[in-house]
Amino acid sequence: MNENSLKSAVDSYFAELSSVIRASDNTEKAYQKDLNEFLEFCDDKEIYLINKVTERSVRNFLITINEKEFTTSTISRKLSAVRGLFNFAVRIGLIEKNPFKNIHNPKIKRKLPEIISLDSLKEIYKLPGEFESTSEKKYIVNTIFELLYGCALRVSELCSLKVADIDFESKTIRVLGKGSKIRIVPLAEKSIILIKAYLKDRNIYNFNDPLITTFSGKQLYPEFVYRTVKKYLSKVTDIKKKSPHVLRHSAATHMLDNNADLIAVKEILGHENLSTTQIYTHVSIERLKESYKKAHPKS
Repeated sequence: MNENSLKSAVDSYFAELSSVIRASDNTEKAYQKDLNEFLEFCDDKEIYLINKVTERSVRNFLITINEKEFTTSTISRKLSAVRGLFNFAVRIGLIEKNPFKNIHNPKIKRKLPEIISLDSLKEIYKLPGEFESTSEKKYIVNTIFELLYGCALRVSELCSLKVADIDFESKTIRVLGKGSKIRIVPLAEKSIILIKAYLKDRNIYNFNDPLITTFSGKQLYPEFVYRTVKKYLSKVTDIKKKSPHVLRHSAATHMLDNNADLIAVKEILGHENLSTTQIYTHVSIERLKESYKKAHPKS
């Protein structure tokens, strides 16, 4: 295959995403879909070589995806995927000029994430005793909530935890985050007590075993976590989105409500950029405004 072909460039770019950048599985799948869409567009226009893609070609692609009525965030992701390909092509010398130089992503109006209150969380910890038939099931549910909220974990991070990742002495947990990056997150005393109680109830385990299992003793997986979280959030809140990420959003917001340092919150969450963490400062400000409106006599 011609090394200047678009297909060859895409294949090389994906090899770098997987082995060097170590993008998450979700990012790789999304980018693959987006770049395949770009390849189909170029095929229709009879553009087969990467050095034949011009700024006009890119603008026509933008018009095409706009006509499909994708959301602004999806269009931005698609452009980012294709832009990444051409940044890569410039870097390795396949092309001299980047056709994306004057192309900008559409501005995204970010929605403030939904969160739940501390009172609702406290209610959740009482519920498994009513709805789960064994002590082990009760501990599994509570430990899932404790780590998603107490350590502000992503679902994938929770599911990959092993018993060996817990350090009770230093009161920390080793987390495998996005891009296979490791971070150390502090464990609260309540989390330590709950995890110890769960492991004691579980009785038999090895350090390389999953930290939390399903009710049948298997490796924890995302669908199980989503079902469990939705079940219990539905009993305490009427927020629209009842996903595990709500607990991560809530943890970040509650930390900032209690004057946590923004940089420290960024490190706990495992964010690459501070701007990603700053969305939670807006949530805290909006909550402050709401409290003011409800309580101030002149509001």
